[in-house]
Amino acid sequence: MSISDRDRGFLRLAVDQAREARRAGDDAFGTVLVGENGEVLFSDRNRVVSDSSPLRHPEFTAAEWAIAHLDPRERSRSTVYTSGEHCPMCAAAHGWAGLGRIVYASSAKQFKAWASEDGRPAAPVASLQVRDIVPGITVDGPDAELSREVRELHRPS
Repeated sequence: MSISDRDRGFLRLAVDQAREARRAGDDAFGTVLVGENGEVLFSDRNRVVSDSSPLRHPEFTAAEWAIAHLDPRERSRSTVYTSGEHCPMCAAAHGWAGLGRIVYASSAKQFKAWASEDGRPAAPVASLQVRDIVPGITVDGPDAELSREVRELHRPS
């Protein structure tokens, strides 16, 4: 599967969430959970700094929300759109929640390279692809145009 124009619309919403996170002083990550029928079910942004918790990643909170509000069939048929490929913690939450396809604007590999270019410290966990943690998951990304926007959001001020 590839990233469609419809997917890009939802990815743009996720990048908008990332932009909002950056404005609030958090790391620039955003996520949108979309149901099988195309309805936005949940969206959030990174809140690691503003909520003083290293676990407040939007992909993780989307998985928690889905478990509380969707049955297993609905979760498996949903799509998670995110500004950046899931970190290992969020990928595991996605897998345990039984969520469906992931579409991301920028990859973990890109984020790792950007951090190195900017002289930022490495993440406290290994940088892995989602498929390394959730075998068999359908994943599409990165998106060439939107990944450039995400790159700018991650540049140091």
